[in-house]
Amino acid sequence: MADKPASLTAPRTGSIKRGTAETRIEISVNLDGTGAYDVSTGIGFLDHMVEQFSKHSLIDVTMKVEGDLHVDQHHTTEDCAIALGQALSEALGNKAGITRYGSAYSPMDETLSRVALDISGRPYLVWKAGFTQEKLGEWDTELIEHWFYSVAQSAGLTLHMELLYGTNNHHICESLYKGFARAMRIAVERDPRKGESVPSTKGQLGG
Repeated sequence: MADKPASLTAPRTGSIKRGTAETRIEISVNLDGTGAYDVSTGIGFLDHMVEQFSKHSLIDVTMKVEGDLHVDQHHTTEDCAIALGQALSEALGNKAGITRYGSAYSPMDETLSRVALDISGRPYLVWKAGFTQEKLGEWDTELIEHWFYSVAQSAGLTLHMELLYGTNNHHICESLYKGFARAMRIAVERDPRKGESVPSTKGQLGG
């Protein structure tokens, strides 16, 4: 049996260093990892959610963030999401051979959410979820939608997220993150039947 082309066996990794007057960020990802993570954003609940994303997507994530939390949490939340999306995009390269689409139902106790995504290169977020309290831990819940928006924009994802039902705000947030993780796990997988083909009749994704 012939060996697979090197491009289909090479590790798919991405690393981003981002520095502004508001945040300093270093992020690395490995799409073919085991779900190992080392996350420190300065916002405990955000750390917990990124860890859930890594664990359930099997994407290794290292994320170190120093942000202007004395101002508020917006810059830290937005910039780490942008950098994560950029690292994912770098790791995906030209997206040859990937499954491309992924979806997941994610139950957590009384909560059920649905996530569907396309690594399309055409960023778009449809968000049909919400929260009934202003904070989870110290994290402002209004920033959760913005985190997903920023990841979708910088990674080039068409991302649909919907809370079907649920009452506990912690469960709602965690269900959405786990659903996103499981959908990404499917979408980034290499499909052996596609070989080095980009999964689009245009021959490219995005643009």
